[in-house]
Amino acid sequence: MGGGTQPSGWSDFLCRGCLVLCTAAIVTLGSAARAEPAATKAAPPERPAHAVKVHRHRVARHSRDRGDDNPQAALAERLNKNTVAIVAGGLGSTNLAAAQELAAVLNDGDNLRILPVVGAGGGRNIRDVRFLKGIDLGITQTNVLAHLQASREIGTLDDKIVYLAKLFNEEVHLLVRADSGATTIADLTGRTVGLGVPGSGAQIIGHDILDRLGVKVREVDLAGADAIARLKAGELDAVMLIGGKPVPAVVGVASGLRVLPVPFAKPLRDDFLPATLTSEDYPGLIAPGRAVETLAVGTVLIAYNWPKDSDHYAKIEKFVGAFFPRIAQLQASPRHPKWREVNLAATLPGWTRFAAAQDWLDRRRDLEVKQRDQFEQFVRAHGGTPPSAAARDKLFRDFVKWSEARARR
Repeated sequence: MGGGTQPSGWSDFLCRGCLVLCTAAIVTLGSAARAEPAATKAAPPERPAHAVKVHRHRVARHSRDRGDDNPQAALAERLNKNTVAIVAGGLGSTNLAAAQELAAVLNDGDNLRILPVVGAGGGRNIRDVRFLKGIDLGITQTNVLAHLQASREIGTLDDKIVYLAKLFNEEVHLLVRADSGATTIADLTGRTVGLGVPGSGAQIIGHDILDRLGVKVREVDLAGADAIARLKAGELDAVMLIGGKPVPAVVGVASGLRVLPVPFAKPLRDDFLPATLTSEDYPGLIAPGRAVETLAVGTVLIAYNWPKDSDHYAKIEKFVGAFFPRIAQLQASPRHPKWREVNLAATLPGWTRFAAAQDWLDRRRDLEVKQRDQFEQFVRAHGGTPPSAAARDKLFRDFVKWSEARARR
């Protein structure tokens, strides 16, 4: 046992000695290296030829991965920069039909693409424009915009949401089965009524109308075609829809239902407009030659209030430059007749118009003033004022077309 202990002590002594010597050597070499001038440092060894090729290959590969020399990456960037997503209403809604027609008229390959997005409408669309990164524009009702601004449910909106243009009016559609005993909206008290999905324009507006008229119903969260199907099956007593006539989902109903009137009563007159639905709008639901009174609300195209130096602003500005000059094309057949109600210059009190849209309208107004002056000079030079106002207006329109065609040449 004693012979085993002695070698262990010698081993420990030798290890300690080696450690001291190694430490001294490292300190000495490190001091010499920091003291050595930079010019005398050894140059790095030259890379072999095959190593240089490998390095260049890796650099090129990384450049392609970054999109510097990658056609797919360039295409992805162009598509994202030029695609405008518009959240509209649900399937069968007028708003979604309008967004689809915008795509049909404005799409220009990879230079501009309109992407209609199926939404819940109303308040949900406002929330999506306010918060969702992939949504650029939205269609909503002016009443709902005012409601959310007043309630502050998603914060203040007048500095976050801007509008591009007021669009068309949407009518209130109150549907019941043809064999229903209800003849007035008051008859729905205590009945089961579909008012749309939570947060939708139909639900918010439906609550507002029923509350102001003092009608208490049992609400069901269903909208569009699903609600109509449940109504026809006898599972609901009524359905309230909000949409520009003719609403595609309602047009598809050939029979079995009818439209219940919604009166333009005094409690509703501050925030609604009077409207009618006729047999021409819905021949399967309204008898020939008959009209049903109802209410209407305005719609508006909105965007987030992006700063002018942002990519999002530039994208929406490009949309404005394509949409506004083509409004006449959208108002022509076979597009939805609601486009004919659109006046791009109409304002939405209390809200700010998107700056690029306002700039376009300002330039257009200045151009029209200039064209009117030129027209007056043209009239004086060619025999004076036409015999009637209608003839004068027609002559002016012809003059504008001639002037614009001449400017394009």
